[in-house]
Amino acid sequence: MNYNSFHRLLRNKYALSTVVTTLIILVISVLLASVVTYFAINVVSTRVQEESLSLSDAHIFLNPAAAAGSPAYSQASLKVINTGGRDVVITKIAVRGQDNAWTSWVAGPTDSQFIVYAVTDSPIQTDMYFQPTGITVPTTDPATTTVTPLTLSLLGTGTTDQFSFSYATTDLVLKSGYSLLVYIVNPDSITINDIGLTVSITLYTAQAMYYQECNVQAYTA
Repeated sequence: MNYNSFHRLLRNKYALSTVVTTLIILVISVLLASVVTYFAINVVSTRVQEESLSLSDAHIFLNPAAAAGSPAYSQASLKVINTGGRDVVITKIAVRGQDNAWTSWVAGPTDSQFIVYAVTDSPIQTDMYFQPTGITVPTTDPATTTVTPLTLSLLGTGTTDQFSFSYATTDLVLKSGYSLLVYIVNPDSITINDIGLTVSITLYTAQAMYYQECNVQAYTA
């Protein structure tokens, strides 16, 4: 076969045109890009919805008339709503950068620092106010024995907006869509000289930290 015959044979072969080939390449590229984009959006959306907490009604109260170290001396309150799609583990709460123990119970007449909390899926109609008499020192170590929960009104006194508060002993679990009400009794480093100053409350979870600021308020009966 000479050169001319071979050239005629090649020209007689059927093949895809340049336009069709280009279209196929473009379609495949668009499909691959769409798949990658969908996967990326799905991953990012899942991560964003993994954890979301809303902090509100943060207060720090100090009662100058009460005995220092008693439950009626100083209290910090905080409302936390799990607005994300996943359950959350709260590992610690800090006031002005100082970690607050879940409980510091010792055999004695007072417990200088502890935390009480309530978890609810009911709507909360009011703010969280100072508890002049409702919060009491546990008579036994709540970490080793069962202690009767406290019934507290968020108004401080009265019979409305009441919730059952338990003594915290370990990390707190907050389900998706639920609200957490927290009272921190005698938060570290809060004294009478801090009244009127802005103090931070930081909540830590296994994935992130959440920051809220409020002014230290003086409580008067």
